[in-house]
Amino acid sequence: MCIYCGSGLEPGKGESRRDFLKTTMLVGAAAAASGFIASAAHAQEAPAGTGAEGRRVLIRGGHVLSMDPAVGDFEKADVLVNGRLIEAVGPNLDASGAEIIEAAGLVVMPGFIDTHHHQFETALRSFLADGILVNDGVPANAINYYEYILQKFSMVYRPEDVYINELFGSLAQLDAGVTTVMDVSQIHHSPEHSDAVVQALKDAGRRSVFGYFEGWGDKAKYPDDARRLKSTHFSSDDQLLTMVMGGEIYIPGYENSWKIGRELAIPVALHVVGTFGMRPTFDQLAEAGMFGPDNIFIHMTGMSDMAWKKAADAGSHVSLAVPIEMQMRHGMPPIQKALDLGMQPSLSSDVECTMTADPFTQMRSAMTLQRAFVNERALAGEKDLPALLTSRDVIRFATLEGAKGLKLDRKTGSLTPGKEADIVLLDAGAINVTPLNHVPGAVVTLMERSNVDTVMVAGKVRKWKGKLLDADIARLRGELEASRDYLFQAAGVPRDLFRA
Repeated sequence: MCIYCGSGLEPGKGESRRDFLKTTMLVGAAAAASGFIASAAHAQEAPAGTGAEGRRVLIRGGHVLSMDPAVGDFEKADVLVNGRLIEAVGPNLDASGAEIIEAAGLVVMPGFIDTHHHQFETALRSFLADGILVNDGVPANAINYYEYILQKFSMVYRPEDVYINELFGSLAQLDAGVTTVMDVSQIHHSPEHSDAVVQALKDAGRRSVFGYFEGWGDKAKYPDDARRLKSTHFSSDDQLLTMVMGGEIYIPGYENSWKIGRELAIPVALHVVGTFGMRPTFDQLAEAGMFGPDNIFIHMTGMSDMAWKKAADAGSHVSLAVPIEMQMRHGMPPIQKALDLGMQPSLSSDVECTMTADPFTQMRSAMTLQRAFVNERALAGEKDLPALLTSRDVIRFATLEGAKGLKLDRKTGSLTPGKEADIVLLDAGAINVTPLNHVPGAVVTLMERSNVDTVMVAGKVRKWKGKLLDADIARLRGELEASRDYLFQAAGVPRDLFRA
């Protein structure tokens, strides 16, 4: 087969293959310099003023993955955004007067939702890459999360450390297409620490659920300061920020935090991990009928069948951090357990001191682990096996199920007219994806954060053609590094770039 035929370029007589390739490379370089192979779509300027009332934007001609069965999916269609809201989804929409975002070659889908992320630990990224959750007496790396992250580093955070860690972590996830997060900030050593978290979440400009978890020290006001925080920062339902109450059952007096959360009519979230000795208390709560649809149970490893059944019957939600659970000895991620009980889990990144917080890692991990379990049983000759998870399933976990778990599905999680426009555009023409053959499969099995082209939150464009808007990353990086240096020094932990 002639690989040059039809291209207008063929090796001439007496011309070696090497000479020809050298010539074509020079021609290609010249063409690129002249703009002949530049993408027309990437030449478009970022639309200004998006998200404002009455401002209409048409995302035109993309591969639309709506995650709403009533809306459907489209090989080529448009999404019309009016102010904060999605107005319409479908082919050839009439949108006279709207600004156009050309989406040919891009997957248009709802933004990803992370239901559990400790963003205050951003300056500690990769520090605990080889560590485990707790020193449980079984041989393992001596550095563990409980002793180092919670008992050393977290104790020395100042409000300014909280702010830069939270802000930088938020922007980094926004860059990866995560438009909504539940931030689990176990750093509430004073009201000033709490206010710093809220301010950082506000300044990041994405949809965030402020998780008010514990703090330590004489100035800590947890859990009672929840009332002030709720009335001061979360009195309106028409904002990007909402609130969840942390109700950790390993904290003495946890009953009060559950009571306050339910008094304030906000969800109550907690880590549920067998290796922390939580099972007896969790079983007691289950038997006492304390679970409800307002509960978010994170991890749910090592729990009894009785407690699982009570959680399912109560309509409680389960958030799984599959890579972390496998890596840090939380216990085997209970994906199949949840599915067998009819519970649709959400996905979460947990801690960047151990693992990346991008949604593609979470989706791939959940899908491959569940399929590994079922495939192993199939190879062993078992019958009546559970269904294998599909790419669409884990995308649903990472979008709509996350919205349901955080009680935000009326606002986000799918491209549904009337919901707020939390939308990501993913590059399906990139070298790691092209040619496109299956949209959900490409998103889950091929893509990564470099494919996140454009991100919109409540109708406002926050990332455009691969670049975050309204963020001085170079300056913020310097502030984060300064915070890291302080935290290591104050915690008395030596920094060694090549050994934990």
